[in-house]
Amino acid sequence: MKGRVIQSTGSWYHVDTGTELVKSRLPGRFRLKEEDVTNPIAVGDYVEFEKNEDGTGNITEISERENYLTRKATHGRRGEQILVANVDEAFVVQSVRRPKYNEGFIDRFLVTCEAYEVKAAIIINKMDLAKPEEVEDLLDLKHMYEKLGYSVFLTSIEDPDSLKELETYIKGKTTVFIGSSGVGKTSILNGIDEKLDLQIGEVSSYSNKGKHTTTFARLVALDSGGYIVDTPGIRELGLVNIEAYELSLFFPEMIEPRENCKFNTCTHNHEPNCGVEKAYQEGEIDPGRYHSYLQMLDSL
Repeated sequence: MKGRVIQSTGSWYHVDTGTELVKSRLPGRFRLKEEDVTNPIAVGDYVEFEKNEDGTGNITEISERENYLTRKATHGRRGEQILVANVDEAFVVQSVRRPKYNEGFIDRFLVTCEAYEVKAAIIINKMDLAKPEEVEDLLDLKHMYEKLGYSVFLTSIEDPDSLKELETYIKGKTTVFIGSSGVGKTSILNGIDEKLDLQIGEVSSYSNKGKHTTTFARLVALDSGGYIVDTPGIRELGLVNIEAYELSLFFPEMIEPRENCKFNTCTHNHEPNCGVEKAYQEGEIDPGRYHSYLQMLDSL
């Protein structure tokens, strides 16, 4: 039998065949093959499985992925964690405050999408919390990312029109929402499709960080057509499989300037005759983006 993994709870994979949902397990041989990956199967994967007499399944084959998103494994584990597979577009979700948006997180997300050839977009949520003086800054941020080719949505559950615009954009696609806890991913989903009735968490008044409500990633069907992967909150997004000299390849605004660098392996932070540094000094590269680049470079 064939199906798509719509939820992973660690030991069980919920496989949707189109007519039924089958809880399935993965044989140990797959885990041995993927020793550098903490999860050999991700939500969004297409699999083949054999059905047991008790109604559960044993996965026998994992289809080749069209694409996937990954991050460095957390909690001291080695290797990488695959966040989601086979998506049309990935959204990084941030909020105006509680918790405040993090441009560094946005940029790491965009680099990951560029590296793994996943179309990326940005959502800044909770616009109803923005003070008048902040709105202009957020519009400038939106304009900057749009110039780089990324779609940007400013949303609020208090503004149904903003959610309608997003709903129209994602209709018929398989998309994923990724962001830290408390930014309102689940609230947006409920606003787009009230039939989902997903559980919404609270934001801690002590830390201004969200409390985890979505425990496992899950693929949910939308009434208007298409699917969304709702993911647990992510506080870190460590880059994997990227060399320092390759990093600028995943910053669209650095592609052309890097052609003018003296050295092929230029990292654009200390080398002489650097085209990217020159472009930055001449105002062609946003200072915030260049600072994000240097932070990521240091982490690599």
